Amino acid sequence: MKISLNWLRDFIDISKLPAQGSPEELDVLLTNTGLEVEGIEPHDKVPGGLKGFVVGEVLTCEKFEVKEKTLSLTTVDAGLDEILTIVCGAANVAAGQKVIVATPGTQLYDKEGKELFKIEKRKVYGQPSEGMICAEDEIGLGNSHDGILVLDTQVPNGTPAASFFDIAGDLVLEIGLTPNRADAASHWGVARDIRAVTGLPIQLPSPALVIESNAHPITVEVKDAGCDRFCGITMDGIQVAPSPAWLQERLTAIGLRPINNVVDITNFICHGLGQPMHAYDWNEIKGGKLIVDTLAAGTVFKTLDGIERKLTGEELMICDASGAIGMAGVMGGEDSGIKDSTTRVFLEVAHFKPERIRKASQIHGLKTDASFRFERGTDIQAKLFALEYAAQLIQELAGGKITSEPFDYYPTQVELVSIPVSVRRVQQYIGIELAADRIKEILTLLDFKIEADKGDEFVAISPAYRVDVTREADIIEEILRIHGLDNIPLSDHLSANFISEFPLLDKERVQLNISQILTAKGFQEIITNSLTKADAHASIAKDLSFETVEILNRLSEDLGVMRQHMSFAGLEVLAHNINRRQKDLKVFEFGKTYHKKGAKYIEKKHLALFTTGLWAGETWSSAPTKTALHHLYQVSIELMRSLGVTEFETDTIENSSVFAFGLRISINKKACLEVGMIHPNLASKWEVKQDVFFADFDWDYWVKQEKADFVYQEISKFPEVRRDLSLVIDKTVSYQAIRKLAEQYEKNLLKNVSIFDVYEGKNLGEGKKAYSVSFTLQDESQTLTDKVIESTMDRLMKGFEKEIGALIRK
Repeated sequence: MKISLNWLRDFIDISKLPAQGSPEELDVLLTNTGLEVEGIEPHDKVPGGLKGFVVGEVLTCEKFEVKEKTLSLTTVDAGLDEILTIVCGAANVAAGQKVIVATPGTQLYDKEGKELFKIEKRKVYGQPSEGMICAEDEIGLGNSHDGILVLDTQVPNGTPAASFFDIAGDLVLEIGLTPNRADAASHWGVARDIRAVTGLPIQLPSPALVIESNAHPITVEVKDAGCDRFCGITMDGIQVAPSPAWLQERLTAIGLRPINNVVDITNFICHGLGQPMHAYDWNEIKGGKLIVDTLAAGTVFKTLDGIERKLTGEELMICDASGAIGMAGVMGGEDSGIKDSTTRVFLEVAHFKPERIRKASQIHGLKTDASFRFERGTDIQAKLFALEYAAQLIQELAGGKITSEPFDYYPTQVELVSIPVSVRRVQQYIGIELAADRIKEILTLLDFKIEADKGDEFVAISPAYRVDVTREADIIEEILRIHGLDNIPLSDHLSANFISEFPLLDKERVQLNISQILTAKGFQEIITNSLTKADAHASIAKDLSFETVEILNRLSEDLGVMRQHMSFAGLEVLAHNINRRQKDLKVFEFGKTYHKKGAKYIEKKHLALFTTGLWAGETWSSAPTKTALHHLYQVSIELMRSLGVTEFETDTIENSSVFAFGLRISINKKACLEVGMIHPNLASKWEVKQDVFFADFDWDYWVKQEKADFVYQEISKFPEVRRDLSLVIDKTVSYQAIRKLAEQYEKNLLKNVSIFDVYEGKNLGEGKKAYSVSFTLQDESQTLTDKVIESTMDRLMKGFEKEIGALIRK
């Protein structure tokens, strides 16, 4: 946001500040209040600000001829230490004249502000020349080049031309306005913060309207609750013309292009008072009536920029008897704007609900000065004042007269926020014994009203324009920013009365540990967008238990809904890399999914792993290994163990549109991990044609399983023993069932169960398969004997035969 220092002086006399309102002083003052000054730029009325141009006097003038040209060799007193010798080509130069001189080093510009050349000491046709005597077009004050500009003045030689012509430039502050500070989106708003810090008074105009008649009223009907207040007035006898220089300079300083006196006044009010307003050509308002309402979805409306826009049916529209003439709070219509032929105008200033304006602005991609302020919240109580001031300016600058009574639709007075404040809590949070009187003084300077004052406790009434101040913490922030953070001394030993307890479960630490484990295994972390395509959910609808969360102001169809499944973004990342010939990938992401159940919205956090291509590349000692389910399964098991989980149940995933095949892991019947191969139909939606293996951890559940109280024990001194069995079993029996049975029949000596071969063939019989399983036995107190080993294995074999009908191949 741009703030002109000259314009700011209209509201507050900054020359009374200690450093007379220097840019550096305002930089520090405003930045300390939260209005960070990001830059200070000069703004000149003429290009270059006439720097280097001074008033001089021609002392002597001698003519000489060069190539049929008559030139003059002059000496000029430009108020410098030495008299300048200047060659001049103008026919009207003569001794005794007061002229404008460009001294050596002066940069010349064209009318558009582009640099032309710099004045240097040089020789012209063999004669020394140490400057230039200027015509009016050469200094940017006119178009004449018939001869030099001769002044009728007795000012001292060396007087700066900028001072002589009274075209002192301006300085413009670039303020980085935070979204909560809608109150400061104007010169008046910035002046209020300066007043709060310095105590200097604010200067506001006092408009006094003279209503000539009520001959041209406009009836206004507000049908939508999105409009809280609507003020308007008619003015006749308008002469649309260019604005006076002072008004044009105010607007150009902050980067606005002057248009005409009426439109410029509305922009002046918007940036001066923070009140967007609109001027309609009265004769273009059909039926003499305005209606604030919505229009049917699909209605086409042409905005002031000449673009036809299709409405969604939710925008607040300003309509007349024939249809829409403006999109409320965003932009007016093409046909109802002010023209050179306009003689009667209807001025309007209104208050609209910020969320309605923000939504319309987003949907149509229209960012205007009006929408910038409306969507943050404007001062509902200053509407009539802004209207009256604008009407007075139009009377003064466009010759208009008021021909209607002011209209003010304001059915429900805004209820100002009452905030109980405790001086003790203010002091406690700020950290110093700030006096109660000083606290109240700051709030009063910020336009808060103090009520129910009991000394150390009172009620602060927030002004209507401070829509962001709603609680005591906000009040304390206001006091602190005005009193100044630099005025809060730091003790040698920092302490605080409010310290949060350390969480018993540090989720960030757990996540970091898991990230480090995965990184060590060759995985790379990805961070993806939570928005995805709407049709992505349709492809896996039978796997989803909730409704999709749709984006109301979607930027595109590809970013239309919040994702319900972690596979979408991961597949998009894989596709992007595979298309760039990076086909061997291992990635992981901690991310959220979003769900809707009736009126309730649910967020779930996940850890997603993706692998595709080769698990291990080719080396001199080994062939390349293609990624398979067991690779990702093994990584998942190691992550589970690092979180302290060793007991779990496993089931196969069936009839899924996400997985072609896979496993579902549960703890105490709570499903918390799925791992398998992505279904080719789902992968193809992202144009991924190679196998992708995917693990989806319910991270909200898993992070709670992490155990910090590890118990360590000495490594056993006694050897392990391995025994292998070949089991012929039904195809329906899983390896998990075998492992559970083994642990059930031998709890003390069994340390590990592992499958190392699976065989299926006709010689086994229909519906049969053979598992080759290894069992690791160890007694931590003594060496195992053959008798104990054989007894243990015999017990396991009988258990397999009994429980799952296994045939032991001996």
